[in-house]
Amino acid sequence: MKFRTEIKIPEYEKRIEHHHKILTIGSCFAENMGAYFSKYKFSVSENPFGVLYNPASIYNSVKLLTGEKKFGKQDLIYDQGEWHSFYHHSDFSHHNAEECLKCINSSLAETKKFIEQTDWIIVSLGTSFVYEHKDRNIIVSNCHKIPGKEFNRFMLSVDKNEKYLKDTVELISGLNKNTKVLFTVSPVRHWKDGAVNNQLSKASLLLAVDNTVKQNGNCFYFPSYEIVLDELRDYRFYKEDLLHPNELSTGYIWEKLKESLLSADCVSSINEISKVISAANHKVRNPFSEKHKLFVRKNLEMLEELSAKYPYINFENEYKSFNAKIK
Repeated sequence: MKFRTEIKIPEYEKRIEHHHKILTIGSCFAENMGAYFSKYKFSVSENPFGVLYNPASIYNSVKLLTGEKKFGKQDLIYDQGEWHSFYHHSDFSHHNAEECLKCINSSLAETKKFIEQTDWIIVSLGTSFVYEHKDRNIIVSNCHKIPGKEFNRFMLSVDKNEKYLKDTVELISGLNKNTKVLFTVSPVRHWKDGAVNNQLSKASLLLAVDNTVKQNGNCFYFPSYEIVLDELRDYRFYKEDLLHPNELSTGYIWEKLKESLLSADCVSSINEISKVISAANHKVRNPFSEKHKLFVRKNLEMLEELSAKYPYINFENEYKSFNAKIK
């Protein structure tokens, strides 16, 4: 007997290798997946603008990364004692304008260098709804709790979503034609839009992504939205708010992504690396025992072997951890 529907994940022509550079951009689900890549020692840049929800904001961010823009004070807005950027998350906000600009421009410069060498960009789309600032006539990435009367709020059409996605791909290809783009629609439900509008919003994203992927050989789609809504159709896979997938859910999606998108060599690398990572995080009851000292020495030897085998991986934290334990 079958007790759940299983999503068939497509066979991908391209696979992710462990030495690949990966940029994640988009909704908080992009951060969830980025955290797994980071955990297993991939070279990854996670959401360099902070959380982005819609195709327009993602396009604006990629345009900034592929252009020559440098932010000045005229690009900021002052509200409630802080300076903000409409293109960035509140993590970049600061009560001092110069500090805010320093944080924004240093991140922009760093990510520009990274994106030029990026092998994969993972784009997580959350919603078709956008906020347009009336005075500046721009679609913002974050409202920073500025009064709603200063914005127009509306839902992007399928055509508009598709245009933003295709323009985003074109910008990426213009910078690095070998970069692959992996789209996914976030399984997080935007309940403030209402049940019907949430579904319409997601449907618009799905149609736009489908059209974009079909017309671009370097673009792919991963069905995280479908996995959560159909395969994990139970509230035990959600956080207490019943809207965001919990750790069990995101862990399951990571395993699905790993099975379908990562090469066999890449999975083998992860399996090797995960052992020494777990050992470095292991808490011992008696750090002065000979058994523990032997455990540490063996793992330091393993680290030496892994460092030689995977010279592109930074094991600095693991070395520090083991050396501290043996002292």
